[in-house]
Amino acid sequence: MDAKAYNATLTELRTDRDEIKKARAALARLEAARDKKIRALAAYTKASAERIAPAAGLSLADTVQIAPALAPERLAATPDGEADKEQTATEPPAAQTSPLYDGVNAPAITAQTVTPAAVPGAASEAPAAQPAPGAVMPTAVPSPEPVDAPASAPARELPSVPEGAEGDRWFTHTPNLVSTHPNFTQQARSTVFLDTATGILVHRDQTLRLALPDTRAATILQAVFQAVPEGTERIFITAGEPWHHQAGRYPFLKDAVAAWLNAPIPGWRTDTGRGKDKMAGHFLHPRNPVGRYQSDNGHHHVEIRSVGEWFDPEGADPTVVRDAFILLWKAVRAHWNDAVLMGSPSQTGRDLWTRTIPARGQHADGYPVLSEELRGLLHATAGQGRTELIVPPAVPEQLPALVEYDRTFAYAKHTWKSPVGRPRRITAATFASWSEKEQIRALYGCGHWQVRVTVPDTWDHVGILPAPAPGDRAWHYPAKPGTIFTTWAGGPEIHTALANPVRPWRIEILDGLLWDDGKPLDDWAKKLKEAWSALSAQAGLHGDPAQRHAARLASRAVRSLLLYGIGSFAQRPRMVTGTTPRAHERDVPADAEIIGFTDDQITWQRPTGFTRDPNAHPEWAAAIWSGARAALLSQRHRDDNTYAGALHAPPGSVVAFRTDAVYLTAPQPWPYHGQPGDYLNKGHLPGPVPAPATEEQLLALRDAGRAALTPTTISGEES
Repeated sequence: MDAKAYNATLTELRTDRDEIKKARAALARLEAARDKKIRALAAYTKASAERIAPAAGLSLADTVQIAPALAPERLAATPDGEADKEQTATEPPAAQTSPLYDGVNAPAITAQTVTPAAVPGAASEAPAAQPAPGAVMPTAVPSPEPVDAPASAPARELPSVPEGAEGDRWFTHTPNLVSTHPNFTQQARSTVFLDTATGILVHRDQTLRLALPDTRAATILQAVFQAVPEGTERIFITAGEPWHHQAGRYPFLKDAVAAWLNAPIPGWRTDTGRGKDKMAGHFLHPRNPVGRYQSDNGHHHVEIRSVGEWFDPEGADPTVVRDAFILLWKAVRAHWNDAVLMGSPSQTGRDLWTRTIPARGQHADGYPVLSEELRGLLHATAGQGRTELIVPPAVPEQLPALVEYDRTFAYAKHTWKSPVGRPRRITAATFASWSEKEQIRALYGCGHWQVRVTVPDTWDHVGILPAPAPGDRAWHYPAKPGTIFTTWAGGPEIHTALANPVRPWRIEILDGLLWDDGKPLDDWAKKLKEAWSALSAQAGLHGDPAQRHAARLASRAVRSLLLYGIGSFAQRPRMVTGTTPRAHERDVPADAEIIGFTDDQITWQRPTGFTRDPNAHPEWAAAIWSGARAALLSQRHRDDNTYAGALHAPPGSVVAFRTDAVYLTAPQPWPYHGQPGDYLNKGHLPGPVPAPATEEQLLALRDAGRAALTPTTISGEES
């Protein structure tokens, strides 16, 4: 082959690549449409996987994976004809299992009742489930080995801590990486608010109307800098979603957003970052992207962001949105005299937290960052909010009603205690050697536990503990009686499984991480809760409707400061997005995935692992998420001497979970005082209501239920 033939073949190869990309996109659309039809068919009372599978061209297992409601009573059988027990997660390899797990050297633990009052030194704020008679402590003695799950739908296998010296090396801190009080003050950025649908631009106390012939980034930058020539550093889009203006041309929304961000702009290029809060490059997100640009002469740096990162503006015009940010700034300034609102709530929330790190006393030297191995373990084994749709026959085909209960400002309820210091590894043998008092204290402490779980044979309610499901970071909640699975979970969830109001589950401790109890987030969260309370009161009492609306939006922004601030502690592995001209495609990184392309350039992304982030504390996020998931099932209201949560509703009445909300078939007498963590009745759709079979159907019923509920029942609150 000569050079001419080589180059010609390269050209053909590029064409093939583009055609393959288009074909894959078309195939993905067809498969999504097929799956939607399968889920719709599954809602029919007489639907069967045996008829649907051949019609869809799928195996029975694949069909059931798409629509779990089609699962038959017996998914598999042993050779002698007896049905296998369902196993919903893969067991750890034998090489990772301590020889002490053989039940000979690991002593059994005597059964006992576990109650909140039995915990020495337990604080009153600790989430507590109503104890069940006969609840038993975890044990290090294994159950009989479970049989394998169906091979066609293997669960994701969670990692374990290695044995020996390699595992011991994980229990350290990353050298020279510590969260400390900042020695600088953030610089405020000149900000404007723009509605690209109407062209209304608000800058300080000025309101202008721009003539926008289109909504390209180039057009927005040109129009804004003509209207505000002294310089703008941040453009908040309040309405219009300009990054979606050509969504119809692309198979995926993310492709349309990438094309909008990366379209060439004369006189501008992608920003390379500056300052202490240096953020470089665009942030690709299908709904709330961030475009960062700098002028070719380097004199101007500007970012285009969505106000949707902070709150849903609910159709508010840019002046109300501006007022909301002013009220937000005043509210946080009352607690931090150096507070500055940055571009996103996660940046701002975490920056405010660093300013609560004590300058003297305990932790004055800051909070060290865990080893990268432990951060990776927490990333892989600590899920966030619970999202689950429960379909017939677990709930009626026709629901008597659909009632939504949402926990107000939920995460703020779980920040009073967090793990600090270097964790200790607690093996099964170590846990079994402890006294009853030590075991209870450990489970009420700040821990993350690897456990083998057995659902009781007579269980008839929702699942309690998360188990790995097929798919990246996917979780489900096994509830079928007799199910055995291995997972990781936090102390609050383990306690709920042992001492729930229905009946105790069998929990076997396989391994664990246990920290000292501390309060690294308590001061930060208290200040945010006070700011939220003040703004919520203003939203309910202000005489000006526009200011009431602005105060309500500002209170939601405070919620975002805490919610996304906590999420930012999790520090997931970063994914970098970039573009390369088509003529220089050899410069695309070898480990990159091509996610979009045009005639002129290629868009790609690649993982870069964990950055050296001094404020990475996934142990804090994991503890809060575990507490929030546990409280979604059972939460004690001490002042009312009662309990609330899904496990306190009748079996068969729980329709869905969505992060901090639970959907039921009947109202519940749960107290609501407008405090963080309280269950607020946000929607009530009278029945009969067809049981939702998809998330889209659930959301449609949710919106109808909120509209049907008397508006006076939901005043001034935010979840």
